[in-house]
Amino acid sequence: MSTDDPIHGVMANERLRGAMNAANLTKNGLAEQAQVSTKTVERWITQDRLPHPDMRLRVARLLDRDETYLWPELLTGSRSAAASQSELVQLWPTRPDVPHEVWRTLMRQATSHIDVLVYAGGFLVESLDFVNVVKQKAAQGVEIRILLGKPDAPEVLKRAKEEGLMSLPERCKSTMEYLKETTSSPNVQIATHGTPLYNSIYRFDGSMLVNTHSYGAYAAKSPVQHLQHVPGGQLFNYYMESFEAVWKLGDLELP
Repeated sequence: MSTDDPIHGVMANERLRGAMNAANLTKNGLAEQAQVSTKTVERWITQDRLPHPDMRLRVARLLDRDETYLWPELLTGSRSAAASQSELVQLWPTRPDVPHEVWRTLMRQATSHIDVLVYAGGFLVESLDFVNVVKQKAAQGVEIRILLGKPDAPEVLKRAKEEGLMSLPERCKSTMEYLKETTSSPNVQIATHGTPLYNSIYRFDGSMLVNTHSYGAYAAKSPVQHLQHVPGGQLFNYYMESFEAVWKLGDLELP
């Protein structure tokens, strides 16, 4: 993100500056590796100058960042839309249409993060052996965050009435009971929330399943999108921002 530079009166590229700091590279260091002058690097930072394509690629590789992160102005409307469209891997009309093997593959391939946002998510523990998955993945060092609905939260009770699923609060409790045994691992965090659930989110590293919700319809009868994060795409990050917003509001369940 660029910010006003009080010295030059123009926009400074703080993303580039931060990426250089993270890579322990000074202006001189980056200039030497990129084979440009230090003044050129200075202009990239303080005046937010846009390098030519070959140089952008070289700098992005040196800093281990996407070009579009360092220079977000590259994301014109058409390019951003194209990248976002490429994030959509598959669309299923209902959740049961998602093959179990898809769920199992995404769980199995996760090596760093698993994030789940639901109210009850009972099918995870009932059909997909999710408790053992959480235990195994946590033991492998995967960081796992699970958000479940508070059984007595007004939004959960309202959803139960709207869907005609009066057992929803009890199902929230049941899933929590199943998963409580996993919280002995420092890599597992479970929290409850009382926010409106517009989408159930299941994130496995750079892959995500998003189960949309509609008034009066069970989540199981609603569409599911399979997203794969792509540099420059907006959909994956859009839903992750939603997850993070709910996570901040959640109440952690301690072991």
